[in-house]
Amino acid sequence: MNKFLLLFLLCTPMIYGQTVLEPDSSGVVKSNDSLVVSQALKKDTIVPFKRFKAEGVSAVVGEHIILDSDIDKAYVEMKSQGMSVEDVSRCQLMGKLMEDKLYAHQAKQDSIMVSDAEINGMIDQQLQYMVSELGSEEKVAAYYRKDNIADLRKELFEANKNIKLASLMQQKVIEKVEITPEEVRTFFFSIPEDERPVFSAEIEIAQIVVEPEITQQAKDEVIAKLYAMRADIIDNDASFSTKAVLYSKDPGSASKGGLYEGVKRDSPWAKEFKDQAFSLLEGEVSEPFETEFGYHILYVEKIRGQEVDVRHILLFPEVSQKSIDEAHKRMDEIRAEIEAGEITFAQAAQKYSDDKETRNNGGRLVNPVTFDTKFDLTKMDPTLSAKVYNLEEGEVSKVFTDRDRTGKSSLKILTVTKRFEEHAADYSKDYERIKELALREKQIKVISKWQNEKIKSTYISINEDYQDCDFAGDWVK
Repeated sequence: MNKFLLLFLLCTPMIYGQTVLEPDSSGVVKSNDSLVVSQALKKDTIVPFKRFKAEGVSAVVGEHIILDSDIDKAYVEMKSQGMSVEDVSRCQLMGKLMEDKLYAHQAKQDSIMVSDAEINGMIDQQLQYMVSELGSEEKVAAYYRKDNIADLRKELFEANKNIKLASLMQQKVIEKVEITPEEVRTFFFSIPEDERPVFSAEIEIAQIVVEPEITQQAKDEVIAKLYAMRADIIDNDASFSTKAVLYSKDPGSASKGGLYEGVKRDSPWAKEFKDQAFSLLEGEVSEPFETEFGYHILYVEKIRGQEVDVRHILLFPEVSQKSIDEAHKRMDEIRAEIEAGEITFAQAAQKYSDDKETRNNGGRLVNPVTFDTKFDLTKMDPTLSAKVYNLEEGEVSKVFTDRDRTGKSSLKILTVTKRFEEHAADYSKDYERIKELALREKQIKVISKWQNEKIKSTYISINEDYQDCDFAGDWVK
């Protein structure tokens, strides 16, 4: 198999079904947190089976069990995400499930902890997404063959907790793995020239953002609405949760009554939001306050040590059509100035753009996945890709309206500052990407060694149906 193809397969997240012997809480979510995945696809072979027990135990790893139905669920999950299962054997999925169980088992031995609040927060987000896709909690439960949503939460809570523990365990195993320039060189030149990877076309993008002006009158109206809600909650015992469902503009919490659980002082929330969360007592409601997202009132539902469960209502001022028209005119003028060569795109971004994160860098965007300035055209957000795909280097897009997650609108223009055509890997030009692949290979080797060492010291029992599987690890003792 092509060496680079193998690396990409090994580093692609898979879906896992999970079950444990001793559940200690309830909830559900699926996660792709693994930093480096296993060698399951590397060696496992397709083995035909003549019989399967509906709830038969396929394997035991430490205190964890894997049921035949867990493997069935993994197939269903893969299909639901549009993944092909045609060439994926039960042996491969079994190998991956056992690895996850081993990581989770060892994580507990090493006292690696994951809070229930963190898992429950993930659960809430996932359920919200599934409900939006299927229409109701009842339909979600039926899709996963459960009598009710509570049973679904209970079954998958431990699954995702174990996946998170496995991820943290993997990170711990490889956290000190480093690679030298000589190792990178050896890695690259050990690959036959005709098997070296081909890197996709990439582009670098810059933007200019103009936000329609929000009048003081519009701000005052929003603040007045929040004060009225606060008074109704405090004076008339109105439900904060109900008001959040009805009025909040935060898509991440409105359907949950504005609830966010487990807010910490070091959580990635706006400073103003955290200041309010940790300055109020349980049951208190803040006065209206402003963040970069809009205007809020916040209610402290529960204080749990260093964590706080809060509810909030988010509103933002209405933008008048006059402000929108003026912003569009301003953006047309900026674009015309760039097209006429009177100012460069980077200079215009520094001078005119309202986006604080990009304007000082000439409007250049940073890839949120790789944290560099290059975007792989095959992996870009489809909405962004559609805007720049046909732009020539240096060409400026037409003015368009963009909306953020809260529904707030702004006007934008984009340009492609540089294009990198599809090409075979070049050691000098693509060193950083080659280094990343070499590091991944080294990490996989370290994890494989660690895994086989832990297998020897962990109780493992595998059903006879899987004894003939050619697992990547030394699972069959």
